[in-house]
Amino acid sequence: MSDLLIHVSRRAMACEFEVRFPAERCQQGTESALAALDLIEAWEEEISYFRPTSQLSRVNLLAAEESVEVSPPLFELLRLAMTLHAETQGAYDVTSAPLWEAWGFARRAGEIPTPAQLAEAQSRVGSHLVELDPTRRTVRFRQPGVRINLGSIGKGHALDMCGQRLLGLGMADFLLHGGQSSVLARGLRSPGLPAGSPSTLRCWEIGIRDPRQPSRRLGIVRLHDRSLGTSSGQFQSFRHQGRRYGHILDPRSGWPAEGVLAATVVAPTAALADALSTAFYVMGADQSLDYCRTHPEIGAVLVCPGPGDGRVEVHTAGLDDGEFEAEA
Repeated sequence: MSDLLIHVSRRAMACEFEVRFPAERCQQGTESALAALDLIEAWEEEISYFRPTSQLSRVNLLAAEESVEVSPPLFELLRLAMTLHAETQGAYDVTSAPLWEAWGFARRAGEIPTPAQLAEAQSRVGSHLVELDPTRRTVRFRQPGVRINLGSIGKGHALDMCGQRLLGLGMADFLLHGGQSSVLARGLRSPGLPAGSPSTLRCWEIGIRDPRQPSRRLGIVRLHDRSLGTSSGQFQSFRHQGRRYGHILDPRSGWPAEGVLAATVVAPTAALADALSTAFYVMGADQSLDYCRTHPEIGAVLVCPGPGDGRVEVHTAGLDDGEFEAEA
C-alpha cells in the first residue's frame, strides 16, 4: 500500500496549521481537513490577546470592574490553566502578560526592565488574582491591571478542536501541527503495513532538535493517539552585555527562565502538552521529572546545558520503550 501523505494547511494564529493524512485511507480527507481548519479562525477570535474584538480582550478590559461571561470552551481552558498553575507551584501562569510587556517581548524589542518596572509588573501577575465562577461561567480580576495571555495553551486547544472534528468526520489516521511546536497525532502514519509490523514503523515520528544547533537532531518521539508540545527560549531572545535573555519568563521571579534549553512534553491533549512544555521550561529538569513521576500520563524530553561549551544533556521521563529514540 502507498505511504503517500496528503498535506492541507492554513495560516492562522501567527503560524502555519497543517493536517497530514495517508492518501489511501482518507478518500474525503481534503474536505475533512479544510472543515477542521475552519474552526481555527473562530477560536482565534475568542482568545486573541491582540484583537480588540476578542472575548479575551473583553475580559482583560472589563474583568477588574465586573464579572465577564465567556464561552464554555474559553472558560474550560481558563480553568485548566488555573489547575496547572497550582500543580506547578506557580511556574505556569497565564497572567504573566505584564512581565512579558515589561521585558519588551510584546513589541519584539527586548530590554531589561528597571527594578521599579519589574516590581510594578509583578504586582499585577498571579493566577490567585483571577476568580472563576463555574455556575455563571464568568471571569473576574481581584485587582486592576491584571491581563491574561493564552499564547502558551490556546494553539494546542485549537489542535484539539480540529482533531475532534476530524474524528467526527470519520478520519482515524492523521497528524495535526501548529507551527511545528504543537502536534496532535491520531491513529497511525502507515496503517496499511502488515499486521505483524512493529508498531514503531507505523507511528507518527517527530524529530527533537538541538536548540543550539537546529540542523542537528537529538532524537525522535513516536506518537500514537498522543500530543506533543515544545517550548524553547532560543528563538525569541536578546543579548545584553554578553548574556542572552529568552522570552519565556518565570512568573515567580519575573526574570527569564534558565536551566533548560528546550522542553518537549507528550500528553493526552495538545493543550496540556503546550502548557506543560512552558511550565517544564520554567521549572527545570529536576522538578519537571518529579512531575512526570506523579503524572504517569505525561512524558518529557528536556534538553539542558551540558558539560563543556556548546554541549547538551537530554533527560527523559514518562516515555515507554520505542516512544523516544536518541540519535547515535
